This record gives sequence, C-alpha cells and structure tokens, in this order.
Amino acid sequence: MFSALTPHAAAFLAGLFGLLLIASLIVAGMRRSRPGVDYAELSARVNSWWVMVGVFATAMALSPLLSLLFLGFVSFLALKEYLSLIPTRRADRRVLLWAYLAIPLQFYWVGIGWYGMFIIFIPVYLFMLMPMRMVLIGETAGFLHAAGSLHWGLMLTVFNLSHVAYLLALPAATNPAGGAAGLVLFLMFLTQFNDVMQYVWGKTFGKHKIIPKVSPKKTWEGFLGGVATTTLLAWGIAPWLTPLTGWEAPVAGLLIGLAGFVGDVNISALKRDLGVKDSGNLIPGHGGILDRVDSLTFTAPLFFHYLYYLHY
Repeated sequence: MFSALTPHAAAFLAGLFGLLLIASLIVAGMRRSRPGVDYAELSARVNSWWVMVGVFATAMALSPLLSLLFLGFVSFLALKEYLSLIPTRRADRRVLLWAYLAIPLQFYWVGIGWYGMFIIFIPVYLFMLMPMRMVLIGETAGFLHAAGSLHWGLMLTVFNLSHVAYLLALPAATNPAGGAAGLVLFLMFLTQFNDVMQYVWGKTFGKHKIIPKVSPKKTWEGFLGGVATTTLLAWGIAPWLTPLTGWEAPVAGLLIGLAGFVGDVNISALKRDLGVKDSGNLIPGHGGILDRVDSLTFTAPLFFHYLYYLHY
C-alpha cells in the first residue's frame, strides 16, 4: 500500500535542511551584528524547526508505517491539547476516552486504505455514538456545549489531520515523480511556508488590519502577499512532487494559501475566546501543537479532496 521515497522527494527533504541551515546562519549573523537586540524567540523558533523537520524527515525516510504512526501521534497531541483548553464536564470522562480511541481507529482505516470507512467514521458514526453515550450518562446540564465542543475538536484534530496520512495511502503509480511522500511534502511545506510568508509580508508592508478582533497583527498585505507567494511556489514545485499539471498546480497553491489563513485565524478565535495566548508550550518559540498545525487543520482536507477529485 505505502511506497518509499522517490529521488525527487528525497532531494526535496534534503533541500529543507538546506533552508534551515541558511535560516540558522542568518540568525547567527543578526545576533553578531546587533548584539543589543534580543533574538532569543527567533532562535528558539529556528531551533524548534530543526527538531520538527528532523523528526518528520526521519519518519518519512525510514518507513511509511512510521510516518503513519508519527502523524497519528501528532493528532493525539493536538486532541489532548484541545481538550486541556476547553471546559469539559466531569460526567463526560468516559466519552473523552471514546474520543481518544477514535485516533487509532481512524488511522487504522488509513493504514489499510479503507477510504469508505475513513471518510465517514468520525463525521457519521462517532457523531452519533458520542451524544448517545452522553445521553445515557443522564447529565443534561451543558449537554449542547459539551457535544458541540467534542465534535468540533474531533473534526479539527483527528478527522482533518488524518487527511495528511491518507495521502501516504494513495497509489504511488499515479504520482511517479514524488510518490505518496511527495504529496505529503508538498502539502506540509506549502502550509508552513504560507504561514511564514504571510508573517514576512505583513511585517514588511502590513498597514491595513484584516480581522483585528480575532488576530490584531494580521494585515491584508500579509494575507495577499503570502497567498500570492504560495501560489507561485506551488506552480514551481508541483511537477517535482505531485501529479498536478497546468492550471491545477497554482490553484492548489491558492487553495492552500487561503485555507491556511482560515485555519490559523480559526484557532486564534478559539484562543481569544478562552483567553490564552498560546495553545500550549510544547514547542519552544512556537507555543503548542495546535499553534503549529492550526493552518494544516484546514489545508489538509481541502488539498486532499482537490487532489483526489482530479487524479484519483
């Protein structure tokens, strides 16, 4: 079912480490040229990227099954972090166990390539079973809030993120250039690149706030610049990693750029509602897992189904 790295995918992974090396040298140069400026947070961000890319690349290179397990673990950490943020009822402790058990089951459907169950297990079966279990407990106070919060959290952190893993289960023969791993690299890189470029464009040219009540630092200049850059880059790297051709590649980049922004501000709205700055502190310089995969919760399912409709 799963395939190994193609030469293009392996070369792209090596290129990511090259970019990290350049980033580290730039930060080191900035610290030497301006010793009075505090670059601790920037250094922590780059160092964390070394760890994240290193772990991700190792999983991708060693074994497709290891990649699947790694992505399932990320989904578990994201759900755990989400449930630690939202208020939950003591009566729903067993229901929360069901939510956690959904993770190995959802990724098992991916592992065996059962698309039919993968696509309906959480939004159909679990959405019916969890409220039923909550009703049997007999606690009606806060029922609607609890059910809605759990459903939404499962969709974001388990169902949506599992679409990244299912890219690994797609037939490699359809994408001889990049293989299944190339699809994951294309999605993951462009999603994170879009975040970085929206930040860079916003810092450099940003003047007009886009949604100040949700994310005060985001600007129209950052949003449009990031989306445009991501669209152009997708056009350039798609032939190396994906089966996308012609107009399909820039549309994929546009889709990732737009969806990444929505995913980002979606989690920002959640944190603002709960009165927290970061979703956690697991990743130095970045915050928590949700802070790092916020854009991916939207880009993963949209890119997957766009690709699936066109080529699979």
